[in-house]
Amino acid sequence: MRIAISTDDQNGLDSVISPHFGRCPHYVLVDMEGRQVLAVEAVENPYYAQHQPGQVPGFIHDQGVNVMITGGMGHRAIGFFEQFGIEPVTGASGTVRQTLQLYLGGSLSGAAPCSESVEHAHGEEHAEGPYEKDEVGRLREEADMLQKQLAEVMARLDRLGGSA
Repeated sequence: MRIAISTDDQNGLDSVISPHFGRCPHYVLVDMEGRQVLAVEAVENPYYAQHQPGQVPGFIHDQGVNVMITGGMGHRAIGFFEQFGIEPVTGASGTVRQTLQLYLGGSLSGAAPCSESVEHAHGEEHAEGPYEKDEVGRLREEADMLQKQLAEVMARLDRLGGSA
């Protein structure tokens, strides 16, 4: 099985997950056999600066990918991946290594359109979200996502009786 994961850098299994599949600078491709990693390769996103609907899913398909894992994607992109026979998975964060563990363990699965697509009640990819205009905006989006994840982790700790 070949898994593609959207990333902000090219550090292999230690790469940081990008919050959006189409606007990430890199993809880490991981070849798996069962739970064993056979190979790891980082590739640049040729459509990082700008892409048309369907281009990135087509590129990922050309890489021989079976599963696309990312922070988020729009409704239309989910459909493109499904048409290519690629399983889309959203909601990823942290590093590639952590994400693979969650996916392989069954804790990370399924795909839901990113909140902006849902809020606008349309299935089309949005040209630019409130954050995605430049690298600073993408970093702000990632920081917001990490703050939400931290709040969720802290809430889980509180429920388990742990303290920070």
